Amino acid sequence: MEPATRGPASSSFSDHLGVHDVEVGTDRAVTRMAVTDALANRNGVLHGGALMSLVDHCAGTLAFALCPPGFTNVTLEAKTNFFRKARVDDTVTAVATPLHVGRTTLVVQVVTTRGDGKEVSATTQTQLFLEWS
Repeated sequence: MEPATRGPASSSFSDHLGVHDVEVGTDRAVTRMAVTDALANRNGVLHGGALMSLVDHCAGTLAFALCPPGFTNVTLEAKTNFFRKARVDDTVTAVATPLHVGRTTLVVQVVTTRGDGKEVSATTQTQLFLEWS
């Protein structure tokens, strides 16, 4: 397999969920996802797994922008606090910022908000940079 190319990259899974990159840089990444019936739990609010997929995409996108040439990134660990719900027909925005950029690891904080600006969750995630061959 060839190394991933530099710049924003998406996966078929993220595309399937409707995740859109809004801003990608080495100081932050911003992604957005509409809350649809297909992404809701039985209570009519965004499923935690769907939210975590948005968060993982956002953190991974920031990590990808920070990868050295010839390297890629994978998630090692994630810890999320859920604060409030996001209902169907709302939109959730994730903002990832680096907390620590090391030689082989990156620690990222991702905060998600719903359309009214209230926080939905906060995640701390560790990404690993690895050579891709």
